[in-house]
Amino acid sequence: MKTELENIGAWGRMHYDFLYRNNRTVINVMRLNGTLNSYLADIDRNACDMFDSLVRQTAENEGVIEQLKVSDQMECIRRINNIQSRVREFILNEFVYK
Repeated sequence: MKTELENIGAWGRMHYDFLYRNNRTVINVMRLNGTLNSYLADIDRNACDMFDSLVRQTAENEGVIEQLKVSDQMECIRRINNIQSRVREFILNEFVYK
């Protein structure tokens, strides 16, 4: 049996879980209309694009560049992980938990 979340990424699945816990009526209406899968796919695509873009922009703004990768790999990894964590929180609040 094909599941409705088969081709949905992590962001879309998290949004589905949020809706499932907080507003099942929305899920049921979209199922009846046949729009749930495309809605979740759009959420996932937009969140993924925004995540990648914000991580890249923030890294540039904070000076995490190729030179840092060469000179101090651990510091570069620490900074990138910090940036990803901050951006992840933003994406969760803007896309997943709405």
